[in-house]
Amino acid sequence: MKLLVGKIAPDIVSQLRNYARLMRLDKPIGTWLLLWPTLWALWLAGKGHPDPGLFVVFMLGVVVMRSAGCVLNDYVDRNIDPYVERTRTRPLASGAVLPMEALTLFAALGFIAIGLATMLNRPAQLLAIVAAALTVSYPFFKRFVSIPQFILGASFGWAAPMAFAAQTGSTPQLAWLVFGTTLVWAVIYDTFYAMVDREDDRKVGVKSTALLFGDMDLFVIAGLQLIMLVALVFVGLRAELGFWYYASVVVVAGLMAYHQWLAHERQPAECFAAFQHNRHIGLVVFVGILLHYAFNP
Repeated sequence: MKLLVGKIAPDIVSQLRNYARLMRLDKPIGTWLLLWPTLWALWLAGKGHPDPGLFVVFMLGVVVMRSAGCVLNDYVDRNIDPYVERTRTRPLASGAVLPMEALTLFAALGFIAIGLATMLNRPAQLLAIVAAALTVSYPFFKRFVSIPQFILGASFGWAAPMAFAAQTGSTPQLAWLVFGTTLVWAVIYDTFYAMVDREDDRKVGVKSTALLFGDMDLFVIAGLQLIMLVALVFVGLRAELGFWYYASVVVVAGLMAYHQWLAHERQPAECFAAFQHNRHIGLVVFVGILLHYAFNP
């Protein structure tokens, strides 16, 4: 019996690691990019004092929904990823995880998400249905439209109206300002991400803003960065935030300039670095919000 367990246990552990990789638990960048706007919204909706229970539910929701999105994305792309340099070692693409296993894992994550949603009030639950629809639809949009990054942005930004609805029972203008800001931000960083795979995507027929923008990519990103900065200012005005928040917006502008410099030669490694570095933008904005309420309780 011990010998049998000794043979089986390593296989189980190895497969669990493959499931974790499928959920991208080993690559938390996506979790960070979803986490920060969720925290912005929770702190703004709670005026610096978000409900502790809602905080836990939304933090768990960030991990679960991001993981579910990754699993479904890889399932949909299982016949494409083997032909893309960056994705050919993913568990489904390499055969380490079977398609049915991926669907089972996605269903399990979905049930967990439903369980979390039951802990929210009715307005937030109704918005959660839209969030689920956006998560499920995103992997398919890149087959048919050239702007799937906008769908991703809507999916990531939907946490804002959900947080306001859960905290206050309503979705004021400020909630939609945060949603719009997050949507634009997602198009920015995911275009940097798509620039990494541009030539592979062109070959396999996957659409993206990197292909749509072409040689104007960095110019368009710069325009979107400017729009995001203006949106952040409007968020500050609407929420009546002060010095610390606007200081964070100035830092964000500097980070955006740095990302433009990183990607100016359009080399895949540098574009990927610009994408990953966007997590600092989310952190800086949150710190600005946090400091405002810390000094203006």
